[in-house]
Amino acid sequence: MADFGKVAVMFGGNSAEREISLMSGRAVLDALLAQGVDAHAFDPKSQALDELKTAKFDRVFIVLHGRGGEDGTMQGALDLMNMPYTGSGVLGSALAMDKIKTKQIWTALNMPTAKFVVVKGGQQDTSAQGDANQALLAQLGGTIMVKPANEGSSIGMAKVSSAQQLTSAINDAATFDSEILLEQWIEGDEYTVAILGDKALPAIQMSTPNDFYDYQAKYQSTQTQYHCPCGLSDELEQELGEIALAAFNAVNAKGWGRVDFMRDKNGQWYLLEVNTVPGMTKTSLVPKSALQAGLSFEQLVASVLSQTLSQK
Repeated sequence: MADFGKVAVMFGGNSAEREISLMSGRAVLDALLAQGVDAHAFDPKSQALDELKTAKFDRVFIVLHGRGGEDGTMQGALDLMNMPYTGSGVLGSALAMDKIKTKQIWTALNMPTAKFVVVKGGQQDTSAQGDANQALLAQLGGTIMVKPANEGSSIGMAKVSSAQQLTSAINDAATFDSEILLEQWIEGDEYTVAILGDKALPAIQMSTPNDFYDYQAKYQSTQTQYHCPCGLSDELEQELGEIALAAFNAVNAKGWGRVDFMRDKNGQWYLLEVNTVPGMTKTSLVPKSALQAGLSFEQLVASVLSQTLSQK
């Protein structure tokens, strides 16, 4: 633990996911302190980055969710400071944060992902957009998942099945992003696979009474269920892990993260997105998967941080 030196646990920030980041960061900080690491809270919303140098920090554990921390901007700043940090670099962070660019890469590589259309943000007039949105619904199978291109935690997302709902959902998503992803709705079960180093951890299957695994299901509901082991055969879980690693590598993600999937009624996998700084509370998905693999929360946190020791 002494090899880590003085560690800044960076959490909070300015994104729409600030509250989740505060919870994740506190859990990571507590886990490091419990193991004797010289770790300190660092919130870039109120602290200037040059404090990392003046306070003589040796490395950074990034627990910033969303823009400004998960999109490559913080990673670029730390690179310029020659400061080692956890997780993906500039390119991997930027690509994975952008759901549209991620899907375009997967599509180019013939990886399994749902059909999609990209629209520009901006307020739509219901009467003027009705026919166009009806055509989009028909093109994408009648039900659409609307997602801002660069938000996490299901913020700004909506399931729609009418032209009027689509107009409203696009307008809502446009308050978060200038580009909106319209994705064919996949009816089935949702899974996630955590990545640690170059290995896929045991998959988790999530179930919720909500229309989908939304913000409320993730952070507020007491009815969301997590299944780990996920119920797949060994062969299917191995297949899922291999797809997850390939999808993770395709966007140049590094170190640790999470890949989300849907599986339809015919057993077909569909890639949803990559998270390069996923939730890290003790009840979050990555810690649940790590625990199934035999790693305590403290061991998981130490393993992620240890990856910075090889950085130059």
